Amino acid sequence: MDDASITRRGPVMRNVALLAVCQALGMSCMALSITITALVGNSLAPDPSLATFPLALQFVATAASTIPASLLMGRFGRRVGFTIGGLLGIAGGAVACQAVILGSFTMFCAGAALLGAFSAHVALYRFAAAEVAGPELRSRAISLVMVGGVASAILGPELAKWSRDLFAPILFAGGYAAIAALAFAGLALVQAIDLPPAPGHRQGGGGRPLRELLSQPSLIVAVLCAMVAYGSMNLIMVSTPLAMIACLHPFETAAFVIQWHVVGMYAPSFVTGHIIERIGVLQVISIGALLILACVAVNLTGVEVLQFWGGLVLLGVGWNFMYVGATTLLTETYRPEEQSRVQAFNEFMVFGTTAFTALASGAVFNALGWQILNISIILPILAAATAALWLVRQRASA
Repeated sequence: MDDASITRRGPVMRNVALLAVCQALGMSCMALSITITALVGNSLAPDPSLATFPLALQFVATAASTIPASLLMGRFGRRVGFTIGGLLGIAGGAVACQAVILGSFTMFCAGAALLGAFSAHVALYRFAAAEVAGPELRSRAISLVMVGGVASAILGPELAKWSRDLFAPILFAGGYAAIAALAFAGLALVQAIDLPPAPGHRQGGGGRPLRELLSQPSLIVAVLCAMVAYGSMNLIMVSTPLAMIACLHPFETAAFVIQWHVVGMYAPSFVTGHIIERIGVLQVISIGALLILACVAVNLTGVEVLQFWGGLVLLGVGWNFMYVGATTLLTETYRPEEQSRVQAFNEFMVFGTTAFTALASGAVFNALGWQILNISIILPILAAATAALWLVRQRASA
C-alpha cells in the first residue's frame, strides 16, 4: 500500500465508522419493530390471520421505496436521500405510536408503511460505504457497516422490553416513540459524514443499457442470492415470536431469541469481509446457504427455547454470509454512473421478496404450522447455493 493510500485510509475509515453508527440506529428501529409489530398487529387486527399484515405492509413499502430512494440518491446524492429517510422514520414512529394509543389498525398500517420507506433508505448505507472506501477496501467497508447491526441486536429488543409499559396501560406504544427518537439521532449524525457527490456529478454518460447490465451472470447470481437469503430469513424470523407465544414461552424469552438472532445477523460482519478476501465471495455465499439449512434442521427437532435460540442464531449467521457476499458480488457488476439503476433493481427484487415472505409467514404458520414453514425454504436455499457454485465453475473455466 503506497503513502497516498495510507493517508486516505484514515478519513475513509472514519466515514465508514459513522455509517456503521447510522446503520446501528436504523437497524435498531427495524429490530425493535420486528420484535413487537406482529404482537401489536395480533392485538389490533380484526382477524388473527392479519397479525403479520402490518409487517408485510412495511416490507411492501420498503420494496416500493427502493427504486425512488436509489434514483433520488443517484440524482441528488446520498446525504439528501438519507435525510429524507430519517424524516420518514420519525414520521413512521410517531404515527404508529399514536395508532397503538388509539387502537386503530388502519392507522397502524400507515405507520408501518412509513417505517418501510425509512428502511429502504437505511438499506443503502452499505452501498454508501462501498463508494466511500473504493475498490481496495470495498468488501471490508460493506462488512464493517453491517457490524452496526450488532448494536441493534442489543438495543432493539432491549428497547422493546423497556418501552413496553411506557404508555401503560397501553402496551408497546412506547416502542414506536423510541423508533422516532432513533431515527432523529440518525438524521442528525448523517449530516457529519463526508459522503461522495451524486454519480452524475462525477461522471458523464448514463452507462450501459439495463438489459445489458442484467445479462451478466454475476449480477443475476448476486440478486438471486440476496433475494433468497433475505426472503428465507424473513419467513422464519417474522413468525418466531408468534410460534414461541403459541408454545407458551413468555414475551421476554421471545425478545431474547430475536435479540440473539440479530446478533447472529451482524456479529459475523467483523470478519465476513476478511473471509471473502481469503476464500472468495461465492464460497462465502455457499457456506451461508449451508448454515440456513442447518437452521431448518435445528428448528425441526423441537419447540423448546434451545431449539428456537439455536435455529435463529444459525439463521442469522447464514443470512450474513449470503447477504454480505451477494452485496459484494453486486458491486463488481456496475460502473459509478450505473450504480443507482443496478442498486434500485437489486433492492426492489430483494425487498419485494421480503414483503411477500412477511405476508406469507403469518398465513403459512397459522394454516400449516411451524415445521412446514421451515421446510418451505429448503428448495430456494438449494437453488441459490447451486447458482453460486455454478458461477464458481464458470469463472474457473474462464
